[in-house]
Amino acid sequence: MALQWIILSYVVAVEAAIALLLTLPAPKLLKSRVVSLISILLQPAMGIVPFAAFQLLDIYWKNEHRLMCTSEVCTAAERDRYEKSIYKAQRNVVLCAAACLLYWFVFRLCKYYKEIQKLEEAEKKLKDQ
Repeated sequence: MALQWIILSYVVAVEAAIALLLTLPAPKLLKSRVVSLISILLQPAMGIVPFAAFQLLDIYWKNEHRLMCTSEVCTAAERDRYEKSIYKAQRNVVLCAAACLLYWFVFRLCKYYKEIQKLEEAEKKLKDQ
């Protein structure tokens, strides 16, 4: 079970690095090549969205079927384990949301950059005419 969360955390870290790379200023030639490379990689990386959605469903199902430990019958160790599982679930929800939001952010940055390039080319053609 922990492997999927490690994979998701690595994906979030890579998406954050890509978003940072896209927002840093760079020469036009380098920026256009980076954007084109990332645009090619975005298509297979779309698989992270359903993966994160499945993980959210798994967290929801486990939350609905989790044994509650709120009465005085529970020992301190059981109460600590219950609270730890709640904190892990919250952390994992944030991780899933971050994966989806960062993917969307990188996708939109690439799309905006391509639109800017098209507008610059159209402006250049109009100036040449």
